[in-house]
Amino acid sequence: MKTYIYADKFFYPSGTKGPGYLEISDGKFGDFSSMIDTSTHQVIDYTGYMIAPGLVDTHIHGYKNHDVMDDDLEGLKVMSEALLECGVTSFLPTTLTSSEEHLTRVAATISKAKEQVTGAKIAGIYFEGPFFDEVHKGAQNPAYFNDPSIETFEKWQQAANGLIKKIALAPERQGVEAFVEAVTKQDVVVALGHSDATFDQAKAAVDAGASVFVHAFNGMRGLNHREPGMVGALMQLDHVFSELICDGHHVHKEACGLLIDKVGPEHVALITDCMMAGGMPEGAYELGEFPVIVQDGTVRLESGNLAGSILKLKEAIQNVVNWDLATPEEAVMMATYVPAVSCKIDDVCGRIQKNRAADFIVLDAKMNLQATYLDGQKRYERKLG
Repeated sequence: MKTYIYADKFFYPSGTKGPGYLEISDGKFGDFSSMIDTSTHQVIDYTGYMIAPGLVDTHIHGYKNHDVMDDDLEGLKVMSEALLECGVTSFLPTTLTSSEEHLTRVAATISKAKEQVTGAKIAGIYFEGPFFDEVHKGAQNPAYFNDPSIETFEKWQQAANGLIKKIALAPERQGVEAFVEAVTKQDVVVALGHSDATFDQAKAAVDAGASVFVHAFNGMRGLNHREPGMVGALMQLDHVFSELICDGHHVHKEACGLLIDKVGPEHVALITDCMMAGGMPEGAYELGEFPVIVQDGTVRLESGNLAGSILKLKEAIQNVVNWDLATPEEAVMMATYVPAVSCKIDDVCGRIQKNRAADFIVLDAKMNLQATYLDGQKRYERKLG
């Protein structure tokens, strides 16, 4: 007997379908049908609800009191399980700037964790640094900043067993173009951020193959009418994606809307930049090597500067809809298909497609997460009341 999911609407990359039935067989998606013989098949009834692909968080440092930089296999397992309550079924554990040796160890640990986690799936690793600029360092430690080195990267990639999918750098560092050309030939995505680069410097990196801008507006030279800077580059250059933190603190909602309107939702990847305090009470925590305070929905360094977030990706899609910046279809796309495509992991996640792992979420009409399914099995359900 086959199992089918019935719902009012299903989100596909090409548009929505429904109402109807989606086949789930051996943990994988099957065909969509508008009608089936319900007497001969098992039907899970989500009348009044919508089915979307599992969310894909491509920039996340921690969750539930665990940090990727802890170099802790058990902590990554906790993160993986807990992310299901955020609607996330695939993620890129994200590093911070640190020593070459520590990053090598972290890469190896994440590689081991990939085969052992039982919740949200590790679809790759995102190296956020250490090839950054001090002017917009954020919560990155400038003591470890240096120019990009292909030899160092290959050391990390070897430790990661090829799992590094994205690496961020500042375009104004020495040797950027040669580095970008070399790693993109290895199918690794280069992102630009924590940078005081000019428009022309950013464009040179993009021309060399860079294709993502790190948390748009944050940690980068802003837009000026005489020097468009990094913000001008991400808004004006073709064939690039922008990460965007829609928590209402990092970027004003009108600025979020300006970016989405200018480049189109198909070029915006919603991310969380979440750190270890995500899913935890307010108080004192650490982000990398720095103490931070979590209060009033923000994470801040002792200087008062923002340092990561406690945003859940399920909240980001709800925010952009509630702020009238995107339709539900666009919001889902920006948290599933776009981040997957931007990091070249859309072959394993980010869409409902026949013969793909049946990783999906159930949403109500107000974009509230109701349930998370992994390989066709319900792994999280919202508790009411």
